[in-house]
Amino acid sequence: MKALFAAVLFASTLSITACGQRQVEVSTGAQPQSDVAIHLTNNTSSQLNVYVVHGGQRIFVGQVSGNSTQHLPVANVPSGSVVTLEASTVSSTPRTYSRGDVALSGTYEWRVP
Repeated sequence: MKALFAAVLFASTLSITACGQRQVEVSTGAQPQSDVAIHLTNNTSSQLNVYVVHGGQRIFVGQVSGNSTQHLPVANVPSGSVVTLEASTVSSTPRTYSRGDVALSGTYEWRVP
């Protein structure tokens, strides 16, 4: 009888601990490295929003302050792709600069304007 009671107590202890809280660790995986990038020199006094148009999709790449230079990795665009680059000023009267038929491989140097 004691053995049966001990077995039931042991089994109930296991089932209770199995229903307890579990600690879960959530983290972001490693970000894929981009094979292509734009090295943009913004010679305007306005901030620019930079885009790559690839396969009919306009992909936001980053923002570059006025009169500055910035390296912008381009994600989800394979090396060797022919794209259109666009940079639009952030202002009440936006102006867009573009450069078409750009073969992106490695780092592409672009000066605006």
